[in-house]
Amino acid sequence: MPERPVNLSDDFIALQRRRLMALRQQLLGGEENAIADERTAREEHGDEAEESEDAAQGMAQNEVNQALHDVNDQRIGDIVRALQKIDEGTYGLSDESGEPIPKARLEATPWAILTVEEQSRREARK
Repeated sequence: MPERPVNLSDDFIALQRRRLMALRQQLLGGEENAIADERTAREEHGDEAEESEDAAQGMAQNEVNQALHDVNDQRIGDIVRALQKIDEGTYGLSDESGEPIPKARLEATPWAILTVEEQSRREARK
């Protein structure tokens, strides 16, 4: 099993764990709030006549909400994986190549599980 990069101290790893857990909770809470807001809007306006412009606007908003949901799902998955990597002792190493992920990248994006180049390729495949 690869060892974690030597430039990642135990204190840094502990800080990243706390950051990742807070981010996961924030994203999950945001999803719950969006669902609750949607439900409230339906309850408040559900039996009102709907204009065609309202329907179009609602469809556009649903597309935006779905795109945000998809991004959040991917990020939550990466956060969960990063937390697993901390537990495994491989945090800071790419899931794809095993190469070290620069500390600056981990500080900016604690859920990073790939190098920048690998992440770019992953996004290009979508």
